[in-house]
Amino acid sequence: MSKKDSLLIHLRGFLRSSAIGIAVNSIPNSNADNYSEEINMDSKKKELLISLVDCLGGPWPEPCSLEPTINKRINKEGYHLEFLNYQVEENDRVPAILIVPDRVNEKNPAPGVVVWHQHNGEYHIGKSEPAGMAGSPMHHTGVALAKEGYVVLCPDALCFEERQDPDKKIKDSNYEYFEFLRYIVEGKSMAWKNILDMRRAIDFLVSRPEVDQEKIGCYGHSMGSTHTWLLGPHEPRLKALLGNCCMATYSAIDHKKIIHCSSNYVPNWTDYGDIPEIVSLIAPRPLHLNFGENDEGSPIEYVNEGIQRIAQVYEEMDAKENFTSFVQEGVGHVLSDEMWEKTKRFFNKHLKF
Repeated sequence: MSKKDSLLIHLRGFLRSSAIGIAVNSIPNSNADNYSEEINMDSKKKELLISLVDCLGGPWPEPCSLEPTINKRINKEGYHLEFLNYQVEENDRVPAILIVPDRVNEKNPAPGVVVWHQHNGEYHIGKSEPAGMAGSPMHHTGVALAKEGYVVLCPDALCFEERQDPDKKIKDSNYEYFEFLRYIVEGKSMAWKNILDMRRAIDFLVSRPEVDQEKIGCYGHSMGSTHTWLLGPHEPRLKALLGNCCMATYSAIDHKKIIHCSSNYVPNWTDYGDIPEIVSLIAPRPLHLNFGENDEGSPIEYVNEGIQRIAQVYEEMDAKENFTSFVQEGVGHVLSDEMWEKTKRFFNKHLKF
């Protein structure tokens, strides 16, 4: 089987429901050269998505059983926390915290949102920050969304909190570098692994009886924003995506000599485009991006250019209203009150009504 055939077979699952936002009838198991007539989508985007999967590291494996385990529950005013873990690959489990508002249950389900935590060089903190258990109150966003009525899942990313080196031989950024290189040697990228883990997070969230499977979104700040736009093209179940303060283009990284977290780097992607071209593959589904004018990690002149390119794709797909962005003057790499208000309004518009 050729690499192109293998990629096409893999794409059947998430393209079936519009992974790049356009209806797909079918993708054949063979005769890859003849499949174009059977797919109702823009050929350029189809080829870009195939190329993206190839650059990331190739098709992901068939999902294993989640086998979720709940370790404890803590009741809070207006919601409760479930400390749990689930399997993403054989012998690889992800710890997470689920936040469930009071009065939300199987008979009264609510929209679900996954919150991807930030990086910030704080490897000892992952899921616990958005879950309100540690870190900056600015980023207790999982709890804040639960108070808005959403069921919220906060998982640990690889290398953070409970997913640091299990042998305790390598710490912090050295362990991230180790994992990054380990995937490179295997012909993959850290982003490939991040996407695999995030797709399993969606699998878990939609498996919960108190979650409305048709109303799923995700949010992230900083690295969490990167994870939002990385996952978007590959996860059609996401109906609303919001990234706060991170879209450093490869042009900006190169010209400004910026060092970013490992998940930003997709090998060979510059043969096809830049980061805005990855983000554009989310179209036409609802996407909102917040930025700080003075954020040195996402230089605003490059951000503005990227926003224009993304907006153009949404307009070409007759979905201009589904892409919005906000650049706040005078602030840097933060989640401001204004940004948070736009976040709440976005999810309220696209997941509650």
